[in-house]
Amino acid sequence: MINLRLPRTEAFARLEALSRERILILDGAMGTQIQSLGLSEEDYTGCGGGCACHIHSDKPQKGNNDLLILTQPEAIEEIHLRYARAGADIVETNTFSSTTIAQADYGMEDKVFELNREGARLARRAMDRAEAEDGRARFVAGAVGPTNRTASISPDVNDPGYRAVTFDDLRRAYGEQVRGLIAGGSDLILIETIFDTLNAKAAIFACFEAFAEHGARLPVMISGTITDASGRTLSGQTPTAFWYSVQHAQPFTVGLNCALGAAAMRPHLAELSAVADTRICAYPNAGLPNAFGQYDEGPEDTARQVADFAREGLVNVVGGCCGTTPEHIRAIAEAVRPFAPRKIPA
Repeated sequence: MINLRLPRTEAFARLEALSRERILILDGAMGTQIQSLGLSEEDYTGCGGGCACHIHSDKPQKGNNDLLILTQPEAIEEIHLRYARAGADIVETNTFSSTTIAQADYGMEDKVFELNREGARLARRAMDRAEAEDGRARFVAGAVGPTNRTASISPDVNDPGYRAVTFDDLRRAYGEQVRGLIAGGSDLILIETIFDTLNAKAAIFACFEAFAEHGARLPVMISGTITDASGRTLSGQTPTAFWYSVQHAQPFTVGLNCALGAAAMRPHLAELSAVADTRICAYPNAGLPNAFGQYDEGPEDTARQVADFAREGLVNVVGGCCGTTPEHIRAIAEAVRPFAPRKIPA
């Protein structure tokens, strides 16, 4: 059971008020910015000098972007700040893979609570700095990724009944993550890049368990991923079915991110907008990756397509996913400025 009657946080009320006034802006890709830093294994472990936190592990850590919260905090805070200065109202913590399930690949399970708490604190510091500069309210979204396991699909084609993870495994892992995000000062929780709605349901359940312990309900944003031209998530749901599967959580937003560029996302977003009785959030990739895995779509092209979402009355929150940069977010913020937010159906 989830308790929707918990008192709401002050940030919840502020976000609701702002969302009635204008389309809100989410930040862009963290990974794209981290890749541009050209960090080494020693940078990831904090052994390259200039960081008091040194991580010792038998496993390589290069690519464990979440670990940079502890070993390169100034770099991560600066990325958050650049997005806020570019126009983001909401920035995501660098905690996409900060669960015991995902961190098991790196042997960093014991760092999970710390990663989430410090990740939220870093983002909060950056947002406070931005707010001090221009007086605009900024919000921290605790980012909760899908993990690298699926509760609905067997990873073994020879054993379709097998599952590599259970609902309770996910619930416990997400619970530790969300408690850390709340402890660090997150204003809302963003359950994102959902390819398996059963995973998302475990995350939702974990959120409300943590909210009950906290004594207040944070806004929850829920964002699915359409994986290909079929218009379905990896676990087989259409956008409409996805909405009805998470509607019970009364999310602050529901939407789509990743996998697709804005043009390919548009029909699926329109379907979701037609059925959901809450705010719609969209943060597409900067087009599709090229043969080298890079994203070629520039800020103006992405912004023009996202502005079409706003012009058609489809969205309440917009931002960018893979391949997007502060320049993309600045262009998106400017492009949607003339348009009113989508009206929520009664």
